[in-house]
Amino acid sequence: MTVLARLSDPYETIRAEAQAVAAELQPIAVTADARSDVDPEVLAHLRRSGLMRYTVPAAYGGAFPQVDPFAVCLVREQLMAVSSHADSLFALQGIGSFALAIAGNDEQRQAWLPGVATGDVLAALALTEPAAGSDLKGITTTARFDGASIVIDGHKSFISNAGAAGFYTVLARETLPDGTSGLSAFLVPANSVGLTTTSAPELIAPHVLGDVVFDGVSVPETARLGAPGHGIGPVLATLAVFRVSVAAAAVGLAQRALEEAARHAGTREQFGRPLVRLGPVAGLLADSWADVAATRLLTYEAAQLARDDPRQHLEHSSLAKLAATEACCRVVDRCVQVMGRWGLISDSRIERCFRQARAMRIYEGASEVISLGIARQLATEVG
Repeated sequence: MTVLARLSDPYETIRAEAQAVAAELQPIAVTADARSDVDPEVLAHLRRSGLMRYTVPAAYGGAFPQVDPFAVCLVREQLMAVSSHADSLFALQGIGSFALAIAGNDEQRQAWLPGVATGDVLAALALTEPAAGSDLKGITTTARFDGASIVIDGHKSFISNAGAAGFYTVLARETLPDGTSGLSAFLVPANSVGLTTTSAPELIAPHVLGDVVFDGVSVPETARLGAPGHGIGPVLATLAVFRVSVAAAAVGLAQRALEEAARHAGTREQFGRPLVRLGPVAGLLADSWADVAATRLLTYEAAQLARDDPRQHLEHSSLAKLAATEACCRVVDRCVQVMGRWGLISDSRIERCFRQARAMRIYEGASEVISLGIARQLATEVG
């Protein structure tokens, strides 16, 4: 049901690797995807597979000289088609560590990134706060000098890998030497004194998620990532590289839902013929296939642009994320309709797809926020 020609090496090999791991995870996916903590069996599979090396530069155990968004997309597309839990564990290794890879010092990188590449250390990005989601300017977590150290105070909420991560990349507000306020990024080990985590509310699609509280957490000046007041740079770079991978995950999820619905429509008979031969049902499936094929091609193009110059092509990554996540929800909704009452069975694959798809329009940039940015970019280019 895919429409792609063979990929060039090494990407065909990467896709095959990810497909093989996804097949291994199939028997345990239902149980793993229902967990709000790390499933040790899934994590063990990912560690053995070596897939996590695609989230780290080669100098620290990775696969490419720099993290390759196209490789990350290929892995996420395959993993998400089987297990949202596996997809999340994989993706967060890059999302949580990329700022460290590009803005950290070599001592920090040597200390943490090899463990990220093997999966022995889990990473997390701590941006969101109770009153600051898409609007990062609303961040109130603070960082202040105290002698030779920096002290961090604040509350981060809905943080993926909270309680499981070995370190957090934290965005905090800092008073700069000129008296102005700016956002700075810091690497904070999870075992830092004063750092505590609590579970977040249960989501409709379970996820390793929690709140992180910093109560006088002291880190050395060397924990800083980037220049004072310029922490937003590494964060935007992270989005530029990994936002397009959300699109790939959405494509993988939509593909899986379509396959489930197509199999059902081919065997389920009504009115003396298979459902797939009934006009309205055929239309739902055909429209869904078109959505999957189109957004896959858009995602792959955006991933290749991000590979060449991620910051320059953030709008393409955003466009792919917007299109693919919105299309995924349309596809999954149609597939539930095709499957009728079988699409409503709790914890069936199609029902899990329905719950998992909805969240993708919100995290890593809500559709409305991304649309606003894309529209502004369009106005600038045509103006």
